[in-house]
Amino acid sequence: MKKFLATILSAALLMTGCGGEKISSPDEKTFTYGTVAYGVAMENAGINPHESYSGWSTLRYGIGETLFKFNEQMELEPWLAESFEQIDDFTVKIKINDAAKFSNGKKVDGAAVKKCLEALIKNHDRAPKDLKISSIEADGQFVTIKSSEKMPALLNYLSDPYGCIVDVDEGVKENIVVGTGPYKAVKVTDTQIDLVPNENYWGSVKPKLEKIFVKSITDGDTLTMAMQNGELDAVQGLPYSSLQLFKDGYKISQADTSRVYQIAFNFKTPELQDLNVQKAISMAIDKENFCKVLLNGNGTPAISPFPANLTFGDKNFNAIPFDLDAAKKLLADSGWNDSDNDGFVDKNGKNLELRWLTYTSRQELPLLAEAAQASLKKIGVKLNVNATDNYKTFLKNGDYDIFSKAIVTAPTGDPEYYFTSHIVAGAVDNAGFYNSEKISALENELHNTFGADKRSELAIKMSQQILDDCALIYVAHLKMSLVMKPNVEGFKAHPSDYYEITAELDLR
Repeated sequence: MKKFLATILSAALLMTGCGGEKISSPDEKTFTYGTVAYGVAMENAGINPHESYSGWSTLRYGIGETLFKFNEQMELEPWLAESFEQIDDFTVKIKINDAAKFSNGKKVDGAAVKKCLEALIKNHDRAPKDLKISSIEADGQFVTIKSSEKMPALLNYLSDPYGCIVDVDEGVKENIVVGTGPYKAVKVTDTQIDLVPNENYWGSVKPKLEKIFVKSITDGDTLTMAMQNGELDAVQGLPYSSLQLFKDGYKISQADTSRVYQIAFNFKTPELQDLNVQKAISMAIDKENFCKVLLNGNGTPAISPFPANLTFGDKNFNAIPFDLDAAKKLLADSGWNDSDNDGFVDKNGKNLELRWLTYTSRQELPLLAEAAQASLKKIGVKLNVNATDNYKTFLKNGDYDIFSKAIVTAPTGDPEYYFTSHIVAGAVDNAGFYNSEKISALENELHNTFGADKRSELAIKMSQQILDDCALIYVAHLKMSLVMKPNVEGFKAHPSDYYEITAELDLR
């Protein structure tokens, strides 16, 4: 009943104009966009790319642009940059497009890019470790970047959303930064972004809409109902079970992405330091049914961190089978038996009881936890599920044994991003405290290797090592789905999971 009332209230807020914005006149082209992918829980509330994952919002909603961007094959193309020259293994010289401007009319030159990147390195949590920049020199429209070590993937990392170029001299005023995209923000809160056209946009295609409202709607039922009621022009992140409601009379744009649902074992938990226990749990996760039923066919069972369409993806590996009997045997081999007939295996008088942590803003993560809870009970493992958008507190305090999340593993089109952010010892998002000398050695080799083919070979070896160590379980690779009214044009899902609001967006 509480959830139903919350849904009704949320929908009512939409119909009365949440955020308090003025109702647009009939002659204005106004685009209202509902998404589950914006908010505090995703660490992207706000548009300052130098804070956590807020750069995703800067880039997704047409406020900022990076030096390079990805095409639909996840290959790099110039964007704010016009060209580059690899001087040596440690140095790259980038020419900034002479036409590029910030939304305040100021020219984007080498000095502006230098200031922005230096502020990024100073303030961001992941960028310094990714970029390894030792110095930046500016000369007219050129920036020369020197790295402290070989950086074969530097341009890929600079294309991460945190690499959006903003006018640092303007600072952050009322949560607003000055970018270079087709739209500029006029109001930014934790739940909404209001946009207007950038009259100084430098691109060949100019923005077409007078107003855009990006609304955070994290409840799937509310999002579905708001779209059905016509309060939204487009949505992202509908529950997969709701997509079938929009097959007639709407447009749907989908793209295969590298977003994966993954499960990390906490290696600080004594019971999870036993490889047999990890394998048993892995064999008890029914990926096929999760994708078929709970994802309604909008996901593919995963083996590795990367989907099969990438050269270093799933097609290179064999999946661990779903086998409850084999899982029970592995537990028994490690001394876990149901000695008191309570339905759960025990050892030394203690049940095998684990804490599963996840969050609710990704609609299917709690469903995955519930499915795992039911499946693990069949092999005698008791699972206590904590699905909360306050999950960071529990991560910080170590109050979990298993942590499931959604993660884009190749947002830079290169495999190293995932390994350095989630897998190597000490990585910012290594929630399981996984530590492998073999992984460290392979990452060092990957980090110093130029050439896509050689880098793919090393990425395959690293993924195989993760699977051999059973450090994580990869459950499903996801499709990105955008649902829109039939009069919406130029709104297309991209395999990078970026570039949602662009200058091409229009309403007929």
